[in-house]
Amino acid sequence: MKISYNWLKQFIQTDLTPEEISLILTNIGLEVESLDKVQPVVGGLEGLVIGHVLTCIQHPNADRLRVTTVNVGAAEPVQIVCGAPNVAEGQKVVVATVGTTVYPNEGEPFQINKSKIRGEVSEGMICAEDEIGLGGSHAGIMVLDADAVPGMPAKEYFKMEDDYLFEIGLTPNRADAASHLGVARDLAAYLRIELSMPDISSFQVNNESLNIAVDIRDTIACPRYSSVAISGVTVKASPDWLQDKLKVIGIRPINNIVDITNYVLHDLGQPLHAFDADEIAGKQIIVKKVAEGTSFVTLDGITRQLSADDLMICDAEKPVTIAGVYGGKNSGVSEKTTNIFLESAYFNAVSVRKTAKRHTLKTDASFRYERGTDPEMTLTALKRAALLIVELAGGEIASAVGDIYPQPIAPFDVEVSYANITGLIGAAIPDEEIRSIITSLGIKVAAETAEGLSLQVPSYKVDVTRECDVTEEVLRIYGYNNIEIPAKINASLAFTNKPDKEQTQHVIADMLTANGYLEIMCNSLTKERYSKKPEEAVKILNALSIDLNVMRQSLLMPAMESVAYNQNRKNADVKFYEFGKTYHLINEKYVERPRLLMMLSGAVASESWSQKQSPVTFYQIKAAVDAVLGRLAITNYQTEELSDENFAYGLKYFRGPQTLVSFGAVTAADKKLADVDKDVFYADFDWALLLDIVRKNKVISKEIPKYPAVRRDLSMLVDTAVTFDALKAVAFKTEKKLLKEVQVFDVYVGDKLPENKKSYALNFTLQDEQQTLTDKQIDAVMQKIITNLEQTAKAEIRK
Repeated sequence: MKISYNWLKQFIQTDLTPEEISLILTNIGLEVESLDKVQPVVGGLEGLVIGHVLTCIQHPNADRLRVTTVNVGAAEPVQIVCGAPNVAEGQKVVVATVGTTVYPNEGEPFQINKSKIRGEVSEGMICAEDEIGLGGSHAGIMVLDADAVPGMPAKEYFKMEDDYLFEIGLTPNRADAASHLGVARDLAAYLRIELSMPDISSFQVNNESLNIAVDIRDTIACPRYSSVAISGVTVKASPDWLQDKLKVIGIRPINNIVDITNYVLHDLGQPLHAFDADEIAGKQIIVKKVAEGTSFVTLDGITRQLSADDLMICDAEKPVTIAGVYGGKNSGVSEKTTNIFLESAYFNAVSVRKTAKRHTLKTDASFRYERGTDPEMTLTALKRAALLIVELAGGEIASAVGDIYPQPIAPFDVEVSYANITGLIGAAIPDEEIRSIITSLGIKVAAETAEGLSLQVPSYKVDVTRECDVTEEVLRIYGYNNIEIPAKINASLAFTNKPDKEQTQHVIADMLTANGYLEIMCNSLTKERYSKKPEEAVKILNALSIDLNVMRQSLLMPAMESVAYNQNRKNADVKFYEFGKTYHLINEKYVERPRLLMMLSGAVASESWSQKQSPVTFYQIKAAVDAVLGRLAITNYQTEELSDENFAYGLKYFRGPQTLVSFGAVTAADKKLADVDKDVFYADFDWALLLDIVRKNKVISKEIPKYPAVRRDLSMLVDTAVTFDALKAVAFKTEKKLLKEVQVFDVYVGDKLPENKKSYALNFTLQDEQQTLTDKQIDAVMQKIITNLEQTAKAEIRK
């Protein structure tokens, strides 16, 4: 939000510098993100002075040049060669003296130097308006009024003030500070000075020749509607002072009527809308909701389909504006407008927010209405704007002030205790100081006791409804930096269940990061078309957009969007992981499930001269899954090939009915949905289940065995349907004590083998922790394993 330093000083009288005010604002909760010097024209007319042309003669060597002597307030006049056709003796002019940098409307800035022009010395330049940014004409030099004083700085003559622009990072709860008045109100409270409000005492109704009837048919969405009509106005450009005010805060001037409504919006925080009264059919304004699907063309020329929940400002025949959000194509004023109907309303914040989101519209008006405006400001802003319109556009107040306010909004009643305030703040603030801060913020004290206050909080402070909110207000103004950090800090020891969820997550995150994975954090809101089970989808009632209208049921598709984003930017090799939750509606109950996702795509390693690139395969994601389970010391689980709509192919590890993890290749349909054309592999862990298993694990410390391990290899033919896990299970079932590990080191499938057969080469690691194994013991164990493999898995041992 942009705030002008000079504009602020219309509300408060202070000699504080912009830098000092910037520091104060940040300390009281209105963080100043930047402070910039702003000049009404580029260069700020620095170095330009008023001159008096004493003599003007023809240049001896040029027909179109004149040689002048000019009094610029120095000890001696200066000679200036001028080519303007209208330069003449006796004129008061603007002079750029030697050393001044001139900023023309077009072209680059240039410095004025002492020079010779056709043999005559020239010590300055007599300026045209387009050469110094004061207009667009280059027909001749600027000729000023005769009372202009030579030597006076042009900046002073034209009453140009440098300004300073505060860029404030306004938090959503500070709707009361969304204007110059709101910021000034906080500054006045901090400085304990009076706040000067605009004078509207001269407002009076001239006649009632232009009455527009107002009918509010939805007083919930529109609790208050104030209005007035003004006749005989002239729509034209705004005066310089008003244009300069708006330009400083980044608002483009349009015409005097629109500029006044924008000025009052940023001045008092109350949005206004000026209608061409002659375009209001039936001389009637109706505030209502219209039928679902009604077409409406907004100011930007876009035809929008209205919702039955959109509040509209209508005339007797049609909708004319979206209430609090955006005007209709023909709702505003034009150069032909002579009669104005001025609206100043208070709309329900939730209604405006939903409408603005529904139509993806964001305006200065909706920004304020969404956060909550002051229902008590409508009349003040209306009269302020009406007086400015009469002053700058002419005309008369041609109707009584309309003010429909069937159920006035009462101030918030809040009880506060001095002890609770100081206890929550953590500092002993005197009761008198607390009371002074509260009243300086515009909060009324309805009753007072020795223990506390009964307060009436004004309606513009929409976020101050509880004792803790009042405490925050006191702390803001008292100053966060005034609260001393205690030298002694008390702490208590707390018991936490094992394992520590965060620490366990950090262990896995650190391991994955060390192995080249990047952590991603995707939005929990996603597209409804990603839902595999629409009946379980958790839908958002007030969706930000159609792309963010449900809670995710899986971590897959948001992560796939990240893959697509990276691959579209030439970052094809991705290794991602994400800890997150999925959301489901099951049996009318909301369920959240913690998950861990890992995802691979592209090449195994970056391109290098020393090795060829190879694409990631299923086995890379399997190795990563095994590494995670190994790091968590989870070993006892079963394996099964996946038959799941979420995977093109893959495996799952499970214990009984519980699936620890499913992993494999992303389906072609999901890749197409995310616009990814490369193979992607991912793993989906049930993180809550893993934590539960880890909790039950017992940590046992053991010495490294003294006695050596031995390895024996077996090569065998098995049916193609037989998996390595099945063979491994047979081996461990046969020998539980001495067999430590089984690994596969070769798999062969080809035409040299019998049909429906494949070859496995396995190694078996045996070890006795009490003694060295003998050949006889080793052979006995291996023979039992061979026998069981032949009987159970129908393996043919190759000699």
